[in-house]
Amino acid sequence: MIKLEPEIAVKMYSSDMLRAAYTILGTKSDSEDAVQDAFLKLLSKKPSFRDMEHAKAWLLRVTINISKSMLRYRNSHYGGETDCNTAAEDYFEEKNESVLSAVMKLPQDFRTVVFLYYYEEYSTSEIADILHCPVSTVTTRLSRARKTLKTILEGELRNE
Repeated sequence: MIKLEPEIAVKMYSSDMLRAAYTILGTKSDSEDAVQDAFLKLLSKKPSFRDMEHAKAWLLRVTINISKSMLRYRNSHYGGETDCNTAAEDYFEEKNESVLSAVMKLPQDFRTVVFLYYYEEYSTSEIADILHCPVSTVTTRLSRARKTLKTILEGELRNE
């Protein structure tokens, strides 16, 4: 078992955590707040991890949970409106902006599994562990996300 030093965690995982938060929240400021809260949780809980991959998965899960809570709060108190239009390219090194734009149009549950599967390269079983849901739910969300992405991208091609 290892203890993850906060300084190491920030250097190694903050960009992954920011991308995860951004896929849910869609704003730079809220994403940064969610990541900061996740690091505070790391400091207060001081968990032990099997290895560094386990630490990364734990931090991503905490970030995703905090982001979902923030989104629920924002939706219930402010009707889901945001005042920040940060470009997704700030967090993603995406060469194809139309694909990234299409991903950001997906429903939040679909964006999360797409992010974890394609950007973080987790398997469906690992994603199920991170999200605390059945593997079948993850595979269904991925399948539906792919179909939705195809529809969005085909629509954009027709409009060009």
